[in-house]
Amino acid sequence: MDYVFDAPPVDRELLDFAVRLVARAGRMSARGFFGGDWHSRRKEDGSEVTEIDVAVEEFIRAELTRRVPDDGVFGEEGGSTGGTSGRRWVIDPINGTTYFTHRVPLFTNDLAYEDEYGPAIGVINMPLSRQMVVAGRGLGCRVLSGTDLDLRSGRRAQVSERTGLGGARTLMHNPAGWPEELLSALHRRVFLVPSSGMIAALVTGWADAGVIAGPPMGYEDVAPMPVIVGEAGGRVTDLGGTPVLEGDMSVLVTNGRLHDAFVQLVKDLPRSRDWQALADGE
Repeated sequence: MDYVFDAPPVDRELLDFAVRLVARAGRMSARGFFGGDWHSRRKEDGSEVTEIDVAVEEFIRAELTRRVPDDGVFGEEGGSTGGTSGRRWVIDPINGTTYFTHRVPLFTNDLAYEDEYGPAIGVINMPLSRQMVVAGRGLGCRVLSGTDLDLRSGRRAQVSERTGLGGARTLMHNPAGWPEELLSALHRRVFLVPSSGMIAALVTGWADAGVIAGPPMGYEDVAPMPVIVGEAGGRVTDLGGTPVLEGDMSVLVTNGRLHDAFVQLVKDLPRSRDWQALADGE
């Protein structure tokens, strides 16, 4: 499911609803972060979950049921709820639960909306820094700060204009589990920066690219990316160049101008066709 630039714009009121909903979810998670009255446990896949993850997702689901009862919903904690409209919302109530449980204020609240044309709305909320990256198909990408949720007052996001791979500011997410071949190849060509907040950094132009190559991401982790990155002028795929929502859940996000060069760099690696085996350390 690639991003369709020439599809009709998404409804502005629906985008505004999504923004305000995620802001409320962010306040819930912030209260949980500072309140501390919760426990975490390991799920079957080894990832962490807390009562706050579950409560935030249940809140978002309830609000979606009230506003758009015919739409489907997929959430990290509650799974899939079928709808009749052919449209779907994707929820990651706390993206970065490990940050949350270790009291590191870098988690986000993520929401995406998909219609008959594909990705239509993406919202990534950083509740403790009070910033939100928001995009609607055909409506652009904006960064909102503080308590002002008016899309018209947000700063318009735009990717960088760098065209050469040499020295490109490239963010790495969780590089400890990366294949040595990939780290070495990138280190020789680009300027690597370990960092969170990859999408916000890219769409505001201070990073030129970002790579996630460790354990596979979940669909809910990547669902907001196509519309946010696309509306800011960038491009997002997996490391092999496949649209990110159809790929192996690795992530390559760039300003667009650098994308083909990054994909070629990965393709030139030994065993690049067996990329997931490399990422899993096999």
